Amino acid sequence: MSELPAGDRDAILRHWQDAVPNDRLAHLIRDAGRSLGHRLTPLLAEHDIPFGHWAFLRVLWDRDGLTQKELSDAVGVTEPTTFAAVKALMDRGYITRRHNPGNKRKFYVYLTPEGASLRDVLVPLAEEVNRIAVEGIPPENITLMRETLLQIIENLAADESDRG
Repeated sequence: MSELPAGDRDAILRHWQDAVPNDRLAHLIRDAGRSLGHRLTPLLAEHDIPFGHWAFLRVLWDRDGLTQKELSDAVGVTEPTTFAAVKALMDRGYITRRHNPGNKRKFYVYLTPEGASLRDVLVPLAEEVNRIAVEGIPPENITLMRETLLQIIENLAADESDRG
């Protein structure tokens, strides 16, 4: 996947600035996330990492040795999606799957040294995309935006728990 074409970018900006300046927040958040993803995708691709695998690596860098189910839950995707990503990352030599002593029923996912070392290469790329994304936004607005988005996530998680 390449960068968002200029025509698409312009259409998104026109949509938000002119057509629906008061549209639902969910759509704006989705487009902002999509724009961040479009900017990061080619940078990850230079290192043979598809954007879809980025979330799995990020989780494993912080919590190595999860079961595939725990990894699915942490990334927020289905187990078949996780299985496919784990297989692809294993094929690239970035992770391995094994049973832990005393538990032959579950597979645990671990980073290889190569997978762990990707952190030092890929995280600065994501940090640069984030820096570009917030350029010109006052730090106090960024703090407020983070707090607001986290509260939205908490509210929706609580609502889901109440329904479940």
